[in-house]
Amino acid sequence: MADLLVEKTNHIAILKLNRPDRMNAISVEMLNELGEALKDFDNDPKIRAIILTGEGRGFCSGLDLKDIAAGKGIGAGLAAPGASHVSTRELPTVTLNRIDLPVICAINGPAAGYGFDLALGCDMRLISDRAKLMPASAKRGIVPESGGTWYLPRLVGWARACEIGFIADDIAPARAVELGLANKVVPHEELMEEATRWASKIAANAPLAIRAMKRLFRHGLSENFESHTHHVLMQLLVLFRSGDFKEGLEAFMAKRDPNFSGR
Repeated sequence: MADLLVEKTNHIAILKLNRPDRMNAISVEMLNELGEALKDFDNDPKIRAIILTGEGRGFCSGLDLKDIAAGKGIGAGLAAPGASHVSTRELPTVTLNRIDLPVICAINGPAAGYGFDLALGCDMRLISDRAKLMPASAKRGIVPESGGTWYLPRLVGWARACEIGFIADDIAPARAVELGLANKVVPHEELMEEATRWASKIAANAPLAIRAMKRLFRHGLSENFESHTHHVLMQLLVLFRSGDFKEGLEAFMAKRDPNFSGR
């Protein structure tokens, strides 16, 4: 059975973590397949949005603790001699941060450890009313290993990040929205329908503009205002020459919905 299920439909790609018997704990195979799928979709002009979710009752319970205890799997590998030289360049969390396609995380159940970081790395998060976020690293004797220490202060501010990380209490859906860690709480049975509705709205917009906007959002985190404004203007000059810009203007003038080609 594949550790990752992949589906494409109507410009939308759906990635589903598929180890329900382990609450979708991360395996080496899942890690590799997820990273490759993210890169493949980012290079596919037909795909305009990605939904990431989990099979069964959980979103992702993090690194497989049973594998670690048995001296195998990802966690055991990271603890091995020479592991300090392991490259993070191709890790899915790095790829997730790098790609220009919008990614919606449909958090269908508990998201712990690596799963928590994976959710934070997505651009938007819809959370089931049966789910919870579990920033439990401090209770396991480690730090958030896959982006949490970078994302949390940016998403919630320094003091809240310290509260979440140091105290390590579970976070209920409504609290996740209040903190800015999730966009919306959705009834469990409607989660994928709502995620697909959001993805479809994104896919109906100009894909070149969406990709450029995400790229500029990302770059803006490390640029001063003047430099960032220069990059925005340079991107506008490119978009003004696109067929999508022409289609957007013509659709506006004709008072009809645009039909963007991504060119």
